[in-house]
Amino acid sequence: MTGTAMETPCIKVCVVDPASGLCIGCGRTLQEIGAWAGLSPQRRKAVMAALPGRLEWLRRERPAAFED
Repeated sequence: MTGTAMETPCIKVCVVDPASGLCIGCGRTLQEIGAWAGLSPQRRKAVMAALPGRLEWLRRERPAAFED
């Protein structure tokens, strides 16, 4: 074991918006969350690069997803 932690966008707010299928905490899909540990580092970086845009879209198009 190298002791290097795997990079993850998880912020421990695991709530998936049912309309979009995106986690309101990190912006990943359930499929991406479930497969995260098995993805290549390159694929994880590609997903992480897409997350800010996804979360921006989610906040704009689905603001109700962020309400308590």
